Amino acid sequence: MDYRKEYEKWLASPALSEDERRELKALEGDDKEIKARFYGPLEFGTAGLRGTMYTGLHNMNRHVIRWATQGFANVIRAEGAEAMQKGVAVCMDCRNHSAEFARETACVMAANGIHVRLFESLRPTPELSFAVREYGCQAGVNVTASHNPKEYNGYKVYWSDGAQLPPQHAAAIADELTRIDIFTGVKSMDYEQALAEGRIELLGEDCDRRFMANVMGMVNDYETVKKVADDFGLVYTPFHGCGYKLVPEALTRLGIKRLYCEPKQMVIDGDFPTVVSPNPENPEGFYLAIDLAKEKNVDFILGTDPDSDRVGIMVRNKAGEFEPVTGNQTGVLLLDYLIGAMKRAGKLPAHPAALKTIVTTEMARAVAEANGLDCYDTFTGFKFMAEKMNELEGAGKNTVIFSYEESYGYMIGHYVRDKDAVTASLLLTEMAAWYHAQGMTLFDALRSLCEKYGWYGEKTHNLVMPGLDGLEKMAALMQSLRAQPPVEIGGVTVAQYKDYSDGTVRDAATGAVTPMPLSGSNVLRFELTDGTHIVVRPSGTEPKIKVYILTKGADAAERDANLEKYSAWVKTLA
Repeated sequence: MDYRKEYEKWLASPALSEDERRELKALEGDDKEIKARFYGPLEFGTAGLRGTMYTGLHNMNRHVIRWATQGFANVIRAEGAEAMQKGVAVCMDCRNHSAEFARETACVMAANGIHVRLFESLRPTPELSFAVREYGCQAGVNVTASHNPKEYNGYKVYWSDGAQLPPQHAAAIADELTRIDIFTGVKSMDYEQALAEGRIELLGEDCDRRFMANVMGMVNDYETVKKVADDFGLVYTPFHGCGYKLVPEALTRLGIKRLYCEPKQMVIDGDFPTVVSPNPENPEGFYLAIDLAKEKNVDFILGTDPDSDRVGIMVRNKAGEFEPVTGNQTGVLLLDYLIGAMKRAGKLPAHPAALKTIVTTEMARAVAEANGLDCYDTFTGFKFMAEKMNELEGAGKNTVIFSYEESYGYMIGHYVRDKDAVTASLLLTEMAAWYHAQGMTLFDALRSLCEKYGWYGEKTHNLVMPGLDGLEKMAALMQSLRAQPPVEIGGVTVAQYKDYSDGTVRDAATGAVTPMPLSGSNVLRFELTDGTHIVVRPSGTEPKIKVYILTKGADAAERDANLEKYSAWVKTLA
């Protein structure tokens, strides 16, 4: 694509507002910035779109939103009249322009004859997944960039099962977009007219009520919560986002009396003024919650990201200070607790199973199998977990009680097909209250699980490769690791190599190649003779390669030494 020509096309388009035109005119002498914005469109994948909010073809703005929606509308229309009548649910988070982008999406869908259920205001991502399933929609769209910095927004796309779009439909949309002119190829209509004609209907309290009925149906132990309600307490922060309403409602309905919501971060604000990054994976964002927890003398802190699909926790340690619990550790705690709580409540199904991703701790497998559950791996992304859940339950083989990935996402129950911080926050709080009744904090509980199942440890390294040549650098690193895989890492021999692109396992000693169940993803796995696994994969949403160290030691000291040793090797890749 001729980026200069595309830039001039945008400048000349009558579709631009005066503010947009001024923004582009200001770039006239900055060839590098013009190229960055116009060298090509944002790539449409199974996660939809994500990018920074500027005027330009490679950015998130109303023109790109309309264009993407027209491509999605074409794919829905191709399914036939029934699919168009089932329609699409549209949701948005707290980010700047999210409400505007959601309305633009609704207007394009409506103009294409597709019925729209538009949320009246921001809602958690899991409620969008729920709405698609509950109202029998053909598809869904959520305008969100999840936990990314404030400059970003995104366009998440869902299909009729409530999961993010399967690859074949994402490819079909991407193909449609190559034939749609961003300014002249899009149908849209007036919002008020679409409302008046019933082409757009608003979702709100009715969906909240139905969603929360399902969430509260996941409670296992009201009695224990009631027993400790006067003593047990927690602090909650939504990081200025969508969890501000339904998470506190769920915890209050659980029976929590001492719930303290961090007041500054309960304010909805797409600029996220109190944090550098609104990501519960980053412990520095919890500083206000920690101050409040110390003031109120509670041991447990919950934080949900802006679209309330991820949740992070912090717990008080023996020294009285708060420390983060990783996504891997949180998932292990919750899996172990759910198995016990469901058994005590008589709710554990026959042939239960847990799902995790290929980069999630192997401790989850140890917990599942020790308690009689099957444990299955999937690729990273809850659409793959949703597919696996549908496959297992459709065949009558297993009932999945818990699915999770290390990046703070947890899916529980069968009413959503995506990560769900509302339900996870509810059950994490129930778990913390149950351990409180046993005289334990979650810090104590985690140590107890390590003593029971083994001293597992994980660390993720991000090899950031920004710029226009970033993709080339990422591809070169993956190619070199395939062409010349390491014989040893950190002085420990590599036993076998797994290449998830073609689904092969190669024995390092004999060279024998065998197939494995998973294939079709650009991921490499090196399994070492000491039981350590190192997984390398390019990020699907950011310009970086992620390297995951999954190890185990005889005790905490050996585990930590392993993490340090293998981290030194990872740094040689950068």
